[in-house]
Amino acid sequence: MSTNRRTLLGTALAAGALAHLPARAQARWQMATPYPDANFHTVNIRSFLKEIEGSVAVTLHANQSLLKMPEIKRGVQTGQVQMGEILLSAYGNEDPMFEVDGIPMLVTSFTQARVLAGLQRPFVQARMQRQGLTLLYMVPWPQSGFYTSEKLESLDGLRGTKFRTFNAATQRFAQLVGATPTLVQAAEVPQAFATGVVNAMVTSAATGVDSQAWDFVKHFTPVGFTRTKNAVFCSTRALNALPGPAQALIRDAAERAEQRGWSLAQEQERTRQEELARRGMIVTDPPPARLMAELEKVGETMVNEWLAKAGEDGRKLIESYRAAIARA
Repeated sequence: MSTNRRTLLGTALAAGALAHLPARAQARWQMATPYPDANFHTVNIRSFLKEIEGSVAVTLHANQSLLKMPEIKRGVQTGQVQMGEILLSAYGNEDPMFEVDGIPMLVTSFTQARVLAGLQRPFVQARMQRQGLTLLYMVPWPQSGFYTSEKLESLDGLRGTKFRTFNAATQRFAQLVGATPTLVQAAEVPQAFATGVVNAMVTSAATGVDSQAWDFVKHFTPVGFTRTKNAVFCSTRALNALPGPAQALIRDAAERAEQRGWSLAQEQERTRQEELARRGMIVTDPPPARLMAELEKVGETMVNEWLAKAGEDGRKLIESYRAAIARA
């Protein structure tokens, strides 16, 4: 065998061996999300993870099967998992800048949601960075609305209800309208309604479909209450341990996941609302004018309360946001 042929053969054999090496030697991460497999956020995550398969092998634990929502961020910080997804506003008690998109009626369209997300991002990134976390991407939920047994004409219809909450903002909203707030994670909504722990809630049509809301309430009133965002992030230490090209691949895939997620959210706003109607729910769209006027007042109260605790950063954010949407 000639020297050239031996060299080519050796190179081919080495390449063949190396082709199997990354699958065995590449880093292996765990990821936790509180949402079920069929939810569009989880579908988006699986697409994202498929794109980064060559850089890191990630096992996804959906529907809070490994960690519940309140545990996920801490789980990434401590290395229990290397990647996680959270409803950002659920961590509002930790930092007001995490919950600004949870203020009712502050954002009433996807255009406004994009403006707020862009202004909020640097604050979120900085706070996560100090905690050893790297923000990868954020994706909003479709507009949220009220799920009730009776038609909702005004906020008086929520007075006295046992109201499901999922962050500090919905907790405060329930208090302001005279409802009894009860914290219930998304995966636990059906059981909470079935056992009478709650009998009303505000959330997206996507969550309504996930929880099969038609089994326990009759009316859905979409009001653009919020378009809160989920944040996907990872351990900075784990990310920095990867080779440079792998880190770049993850960041690039995260940008695509964010854009894809926004498109999915807009699509879900329409298709999931239509599904609620197909399942027999009465969808009141547009909502009653009185209800919307009352929501605006409550929203303004909650903006002012948020500003009081968010300090100078909060003031700058709200001023920049309001100026931006005024120019739009």
